[in-house]
Amino acid sequence: MNNKFGALDSVRSLDAGMNKKKWIKENLTGYVFILPWLIGFLAFLAFPLLRSLYYSLTEYTIVGDPSWVGLRNYIEIFTDDPKFWTSLKVTFYYVVFAVPLRLASALALALVFRKARPFTNFYRAAYYVPSILGGSVAISVIWRQLFSSQGAFNDFLVAMGIMGDRISWIGHPDYAIWTIIILAAWQFGSPMIIFLAGLKQIPKGLYEAAEIDGAGKIQQFFSVTLPLLTPVIFFNLIMQMVKMFMVFTQVYIITEGGPLNRTLVYAVYLYRKGISNGYLGYGSALAWIILVLLTIVTIVLFKTSNKWVYYESEGE
Repeated sequence: MNNKFGALDSVRSLDAGMNKKKWIKENLTGYVFILPWLIGFLAFLAFPLLRSLYYSLTEYTIVGDPSWVGLRNYIEIFTDDPKFWTSLKVTFYYVVFAVPLRLASALALALVFRKARPFTNFYRAAYYVPSILGGSVAISVIWRQLFSSQGAFNDFLVAMGIMGDRISWIGHPDYAIWTIIILAAWQFGSPMIIFLAGLKQIPKGLYEAAEIDGAGKIQQFFSVTLPLLTPVIFFNLIMQMVKMFMVFTQVYIITEGGPLNRTLVYAVYLYRKGISNGYLGYGSALAWIILVLLTIVTIVLFKTSNKWVYYESEGE
C-alpha cells in the first residue's frame, strides 16, 4: 500500500512539475511579446511619473541637487500663488466652451456626411485634416496672423461693413481667448470620424419605424439618433476634455498667455514656472495637481454617465 501511494505521489509531483514548466513557458512567451511595450511603459511613463512625484516634494532647480521640502510646494501653490488660480480659471473657461463647440461641429458634419454622396470621401478627408494640423506650430502662426490687426479676419469685417476700425483680436483682453476657442472648434476632424462610425451602427429600421409613427427628421434626431449615440458622445467628451485641459502649443504660439493673463491656460503657466523659470520641483507639483484634478473630473463624468448615456443592451 505504501509503495502504491508513494508511486501515486510521484506521478502527482511529476504532473505538477510538468504543469509548472508549461505555465512558465506559456507566460514567458507572453512576456517576451509584450517586453518592448513593457520597457517603454517603465522607461517613459512609470519612472518619469514617480520621479516627478518625488521632485514635487523637493526644491529643485536645473542647477544643483533636489532638497526635500515635503508639501511646501503644494501649500505655496494653493495659498500664495494667484496665477495658479488664474490659469485654472482660464483653463476651465476654455474647456467649457471649446469642448461643446468642437463636439457640436463634429456631430453636425458627421450627420451631413453620413450618407454617401458625390465627393463625400474627399470632403471627409478634407474636414479631417485640421485635426491633424491644428496643433502644429505652422497653423498657430497662421492663426496669429489671421486674427492680428492687419489680418484677413479684419479685412473681411471691414469689407462687409461690420466694423470700421481694425483691432487685434489676439491682443484684446475680451476676445483673445475666443480666438483660441475658435481654433479648437475648427479641429473637429477626429471626433467627426468617431461620430460617423457611431452613426453607421444605428439600425435603419429604427428610423423607418419612427417615420411610420409620423416622426420628422428633427424628432428622429432627438428620439433615435441622439439617445443611441450617447456612448459615442461620452467617449468623445472624455477624450476631448483631456486634450483641452492639456492645450499648450496653440496658446503659447498665438498669445503666450496674454494679454493680461486672459489666455494663461494651465499648461502654459506650468511651462513658465517649471521650465522657463527653472523651478522644476514647483512645476512637478503643478503637474500632479492637474493630473489629480483631471482624474477627479473624469471619475465624476463616469459616475454621472448612467443618468444620460444609453446602452442598447440595457433596454433588452
